[in-house]
Amino acid sequence: MDINPLVIFMAAIFTSNILLTNFLGMCSYLSVSKEIESSAGLGMAVFFVLTLTSAINYIVYHYILVPMDLIYLQYIIFIIVIAAFVQLTELIIERFSPVLYYTLGIFLPLITVNCAILGVSLFMIIRQYSFIQAVLYGAGSGIGWLLAILALAGIRNRLKEKYLPQGMNNAAISLIITGIMALAFIGFSGVAIIQ
Repeated sequence: MDINPLVIFMAAIFTSNILLTNFLGMCSYLSVSKEIESSAGLGMAVFFVLTLTSAINYIVYHYILVPMDLIYLQYIIFIIVIAAFVQLTELIIERFSPVLYYTLGIFLPLITVNCAILGVSLFMIIRQYSFIQAVLYGAGSGIGWLLAILALAGIRNRLKEKYLPQGMNNAAISLIITGIMALAFIGFSGVAIIQ
């Protein structure tokens, strides 16, 4: 595809945000967004995994699976690459930030099954991105996911001080806020990029 990689990068952050337009990766987004610190940690981990797995999965797909006519194995191979990087990320966080490691708990290894990670790898293949486009799409998607979870965590922190009607706590209000944020991010589609 002949699209400027910068356009793909900016679109992945705002107008085509993987979380707010495709609603991929919602489980950990809703569960970990109660505190800003844990949201930032998980968001950085997702950004790291998304960026690197996009690059690795692109290379594996185009230089191993396609030449060997093993495209039917792409789901399994992509998940193996993602799982390996999540394990690496988990080891790094446990080593350098034990507090964050215990705060994230089960949601850190669950990045492996975060459908946003696999979705980005599959979208880059379907959309026939080049290597640079794929890496910037992965990085932009990671930043977009990070922005979305930080925004929700900030709003939820402010709502702790407010009265909410019965039944509007936690998931209900989080889904309403997510819907409003999705509309706000789509509003960026009117912004033209100067080339």
